[in-house]
Amino acid sequence: MKKELLEVFDNQFPDRNYTIEIVNPEFTSVCPKTGLPDFGTITIRYIPYKSCVELKSLKYYYLEFRNAGIFYENITNTILDHMIEVLEPRELTVKTEWKARGGITETVTASYSSQQQ
Repeated sequence: MKKELLEVFDNQFPDRNYTIEIVNPEFTSVCPKTGLPDFGTITIRYIPYKSCVELKSLKYYYLEFRNAGIFYENITNTILDHMIEVLEPRELTVKTEWKARGGITETVTASYSSQQQ
């Protein structure tokens, strides 16, 4: 996945804590074991510091996963890592919720806080 696709713009309120939530209910990828498509909802919640993610670039970034054979856990943590690198946020959480396959659903949540470092 190319984190270089992610563009940012200056946060106009860097001294204020506020939350941005971005939901993509149409995320797709491919199961690395079966090659079958996976469908999920990706939710990113973050408290920005100096920059915010530009949504069109995020859409194109998500498309990088469309044909990638990758596990749910890897998707969640890859998105978290890339968003941290690009945004340097105060806090960030990525939650992925996957549609049922074989009667089983899965939700993966990964979080970051600048206070942890």
